[in-house]
Amino acid sequence: MLQMRPGCECCDRDLPPDSADARICSFECTFCSDCADRRLAGSCPNCGGELLPRPSRPAAKLGKYPGSATRVFNPEGCKAAS
Repeated sequence: MLQMRPGCECCDRDLPPDSADARICSFECTFCSDCADRRLAGSCPNCGGELLPRPSRPAAKLGKYPGSATRVFNPEGCKAAS
């Protein structure tokens, strides 16, 4: 099950579980669409994997399976893509 991390690792923008702006890699590193597209050119700065839209979790399942409350914020690791 996806962790559904609550924020962008680069800019700390809130990304609730129902956000269409969340992007993740296969390791679930999480970024907002602005950082993923503009700063990172669609590539995860942690693993080099592709950043894709995070699937949504149906609202009816969020009560039993909420998103993670653990934030990962690492602006130093979010270098502009070259």
